[in-house]
Amino acid sequence: MKKPTTKAVPTQEVWDDPLVAEIRPAVQEAIEKVLADELSRVLGAERYARMSQRAGYRHGSLVRTLGTPLGIAEVEVPRARLFGPDWTEEEWRSAKLPRHARRMRGIDQTVLAIYLSGTNQRRVKAALRPLLKGLPLSKSSVSRLVARLREAREAWMRRDLSEEKITYVYLDGFGVNVRRDGRVVRNPVLVAVGVRETGEKVLLSLRFAGSETTVAWRAFVEDLAARGLKVPILAVIDGSPGLRAALQALWPEALVQRCAVHKLRNLLAHAPRHAHEAVREDFHRIVYANTPAEALRAHERFLARWRKRCPAVAASLEEAGKELLTFTRFPKEQWKALRTTNIIERVHGEFRRRIKTQSALPGEEAVLSVLYGLVATGMIAFRRIPGWRTIATMRVSANTVAA
Repeated sequence: MKKPTTKAVPTQEVWDDPLVAEIRPAVQEAIEKVLADELSRVLGAERYARMSQRAGYRHGSLVRTLGTPLGIAEVEVPRARLFGPDWTEEEWRSAKLPRHARRMRGIDQTVLAIYLSGTNQRRVKAALRPLLKGLPLSKSSVSRLVARLREAREAWMRRDLSEEKITYVYLDGFGVNVRRDGRVVRNPVLVAVGVRETGEKVLLSLRFAGSETTVAWRAFVEDLAARGLKVPILAVIDGSPGLRAALQALWPEALVQRCAVHKLRNLLAHAPRHAHEAVREDFHRIVYANTPAEALRAHERFLARWRKRCPAVAASLEEAGKELLTFTRFPKEQWKALRTTNIIERVHGEFRRRIKTQSALPGEEAVLSVLYGLVATGMIAFRRIPGWRTIATMRVSANTVAA
């Protein structure tokens, strides 16, 4: 005879705080007052007021279950009919509490932030259990929030850039894994980050491309120009020949700075392993020089030394030309920010952390939405560049940049 099996019954977890339980009724009353005041302003009359000029009439109320940061609240929402044209009537809808909203926006933002941090949709509910306190949150609810993020990104990609006073632009691309036709492939995402006259960095554009060809980069830059972006003083780029050719065709008057980090990687790739430390030290003497003249002398010494020791290393440095030293033509306080595309490398790093539990995202839209969401929600925050106060004294023309 089998022994009866007993299963452990999980104990009920109590997330509620006694202080929160006392505060919740006051929160409910405050929400109801906000909605009542909103309706009074729309109608142009307080409750029970007798007025000849009004926009409509109240007609009862309904109770809605609303998720708040303090748990579930049963909120009494007033109803009203508004007078429309030709004596028609329409139901009043609150702008502060949309018709189908089941949670306050702060909770939706928290749900989205947790999703963007790398938690999959199934685990979001468990992670937010102390906050939701019994409020339903299905996988489809999270999907709808992500869909709204995609809609916001699409509107952002079409926004007008003519009012943006962009002085510098960082342009770079990085590869991401994405599923296409049942296979995981790696394609580049092209990224543009601008620097305003106030020194603030702003994400300008994101776009998937088949490869970093001249055609792909040209379409990317043309889209920026079509949306009103003016030619910047300086474009900081990696070593992509396609990007350089696109800039020469579309922004020939802009100065170009080749990324020092990318160039060092190229130099080390051409050097034998035992020479890496020497190559790195000689290169740092160029990019970390104190004056433009010192940087130029270090550049010449590097070429003279490595033409003899390893011609491939010298040829790699010569490939960048003097565009490796363009940053020295700007105020010294800005040099650190202008000699690399590290800001885009940081976006890539945050993205990798976000997807480290996933081999690939389900599609291009998912990749772009996650990247946009990381910036839009503040999970990737851009700092002002060092020496930003000197930008305001500069003209939006490469010819006026002081050496």
